[in-house]
Amino acid sequence: MKVYCDTSVLVAASISAHPHHPQSLELLKKVRAGKLEAVISAHGTAEFYAVLTRAPLSPIIYPSEAWRLLAQNILPYFHIIALTAADYSSVLRQAAEKGWTGGLIYDALHLAAANSSRCQRIYTFNLRHFLQLAPNLQNIICSP
Repeated sequence: MKVYCDTSVLVAASISAHPHHPQSLELLKKVRAGKLEAVISAHGTAEFYAVLTRAPLSPIIYPSEAWRLLAQNILPYFHIIALTAADYSSVLRQAAEKGWTGGLIYDALHLAAANSSRCQRIYTFNLRHFLQLAPNLQNIICSP
């Protein structure tokens, strides 16, 4: 099965103190074992790094550690999908037409990448936003 993992899932899998760590780590283990074909957007990799390096954690995650987590746990196991300029334009036009504001655009970009990859399941802990953006995908959007 081809799955898309939102940044929220990958961050939770990477931080043992995160409340969603156990189920996220279990999903990541399935990906690493080759039981699931996993996809992440190129912007999702940057978002992962950004979240880890600014999260209010103790101890903090330094940039070199965030890179190590990305390089060891995600990059070797995930297909990275780069959206085209036309994809970005389409998502932004749709956002303007539907009145989407702020950070919702980043979830819309995740959905565009999952859609272009024909993912059969989209994992996120941001269900409310994802379902708001794509109610037609309610059968495939879920939390791990």
